[in-house]
Amino acid sequence: MKTFQAGIFALGTSFHAYLEFDVLGKQDGLALVRTIASLREPRTTVGGVNLVSGFRPELWRKASPANAPVGGEGFNENLVGLDGFVMPATQHDAVLWISGGSYDIVFDVAHQIIAALGALASVAEETTSWPYHHHRDLTGFIDGTENPPLVDVPEVAFIPQGQPGEGGTILLLQKWVHDAAKWKSLAVEDQERVMGRTKSDSVEIENKAQNSHVASTDQDTFGEIFRRNMPYGTATSHGTMFVGFSAEQQRLSRMLDSMAGLVNGVRDALTNYTHPLTGAYYFVPAAEDLRDLAEHAQG
Repeated sequence: MKTFQAGIFALGTSFHAYLEFDVLGKQDGLALVRTIASLREPRTTVGGVNLVSGFRPELWRKASPANAPVGGEGFNENLVGLDGFVMPATQHDAVLWISGGSYDIVFDVAHQIIAALGALASVAEETTSWPYHHHRDLTGFIDGTENPPLVDVPEVAFIPQGQPGEGGTILLLQKWVHDAAKWKSLAVEDQERVMGRTKSDSVEIENKAQNSHVASTDQDTFGEIFRRNMPYGTATSHGTMFVGFSAEQQRLSRMLDSMAGLVNGVRDALTNYTHPLTGAYYFVPAAEDLRDLAEHAQG
């Protein structure tokens, strides 16, 4: 199988920047794809920085039709759920996820990349993230409990050998802002009922409510995904960057449908305390496919 982008597994990195870009003016976007592909070269990934590149599925298909997954598409329409709940569609043309062991290096590389792409695309969304008490999110609960063991992640996250887009993955990127005051007003037992897990050690609650977060996102029902979620924000405005990878886009979209109440008629209780500000799908190609595009661009 082709090689997945290594930065997806850079689990020890402490600082993250997510840069989403829109193509400038009337350009077709192909130059942007080829230029980003060239950023994968070793000269730009120094100082312990990891770089993961993704593209709006329709744009990648235009740039490399033979290496595009079947049926991949952007988050092009708002997802409207029960009680007026909306997951907004904020699809952009490309995303670069930069991670590293220190924020100054991540900052410097982000600046270099923005300058390199300045004639082709504008930064439409920028978010920085960092770990919180090891593996907890800003609700205080452990995040990623349901992630598969690392040995099983390639089967879960990456398109298998012989299929279009092999070695690539579909990324769902969403920024969720928390209503911290409302959440913290709940007793721990009530927070646990919302989550469907215990707060101290992340044990799944027996007979959990159907609208609990665990029940609403049950991977036995919707299929396994690999998450690299991270906290973001400031003391006064913060939340979670949902960073989810799957070999099949439908797993991700059905999970969102369930959270919005469109599967079982009950909305995820956690959405009463946090709501999404952004939503986009990106195809993250195999390293070989990026390299081929970069070599083609260089003639």
